[in-house]
Amino acid sequence: MTPIAAAIACLLTITLCYAAMCAGSPFGRCRKCNGFGYSIKTDRKGRPQRGKSCRRCKTTGKRIRIGRWIFNRAQRIYREGNR
Repeated sequence: MTPIAAAIACLLTITLCYAAMCAGSPFGRCRKCNGFGYSIKTDRKGRPQRGKSCRRCKTTGKRIRIGRWIFNRAQRIYREGNR
């Protein structure tokens, strides 16, 4: 197999796996709060405490994956175009 064909096969495999992951699990952890829904602070003694609520995920700890967001947007445009 030539290197170009191997690279194309590898990229195709990665793309299909990501599409399957977006279909099976459309939400991932929030990158800002690491899925907690709030930041973690420490007090003076070094013990962890709950901090402010995360504004990015609105305290859910979840975010929609980019691939799923693109799929939802394309589906909405298609539906609106067929009316």
